[in-house]
Amino acid sequence: MSYLNFKQATINEYALSLKRRYSRAKPYQHIVLNNAFNEKILEKLLEEIPDLFSIKNSNKVDNPYEKKSATLRGGYKYGENGRKFFNYLNSSEFIDFLQVVTSINEPLIGDPHLIGGGLHQTRKGGLLKIHADFCRHPETNLDRRINVLIYLNKEWDLDYGGALELWDKNMKFCVKKVYPVFNRMIIFNTTDYTFHGLPNPLNCPDNIIRKSIAMYYYSNGRPAYELRPENFNQSTLFKNRPGEIIFNQIKSNNKLKELITDLIPPLFIKMYKKLLVKK
Repeated sequence: MSYLNFKQATINEYALSLKRRYSRAKPYQHIVLNNAFNEKILEKLLEEIPDLFSIKNSNKVDNPYEKKSATLRGGYKYGENGRKFFNYLNSSEFIDFLQVVTSINEPLIGDPHLIGGGLHQTRKGGLLKIHADFCRHPETNLDRRINVLIYLNKEWDLDYGGALELWDKNMKFCVKKVYPVFNRMIIFNTTDYTFHGLPNPLNCPDNIIRKSIAMYYYSNGRPAYELRPENFNQSTLFKNRPGEIIFNQIKSNNKLKELITDLIPPLFIKMYKKLLVKK
């Protein structure tokens, strides 16, 4: 049974047919594919997915930046269909497909541990503020290059909201919205300037959960222009939309203080504190 849906004779021909659309997309390189996978495969996978908010071994996040639940490494164990599907997403066939579509020169590498990825779920009121993703794998130190998001929401009402928003580099406009309908996949580059997110609280009924799969792909090295020079810790960079409160100002100031503290020799810090006491 084939996983991807395509009419071309080979999967490579399918990838080549998407390459131009991907490279010319705005606000940055991406492509949205409807009915991307064999529907029966996704339906079987959907039957196995639990409510991550109700199980112990899940990553439940609730702060001004994000309100969601996701799978943990070593936590939720996927069923048979889930294991097969995630194995396919990390297979040479699918990664080769991504390599052709994205035209990335460096060989792409999957992440079987799904760190930061896997299943993601959002309930009513949930959100994920506009951001650029962390740019290095926390364990391998490889460069994060590609995001693949696959949506699993049948009969999704657009009044619920829940669209993934793609913003321009200067954070002036939302250029594109991608609603999380069943069997829709979006592939996009991961750089310090590919701003995206789910910034508005989800407006769905209490019994509805927005479900998606997130897969990240890496390389050993990347073009320098894709990274911001001041990125010391390779962390997620949250951004404010026009008129939005600067949630990350306190966080940024604390990081600056930590950085300055790390750079100043302990002896100087002790001397400074003694001078303050004398005053």
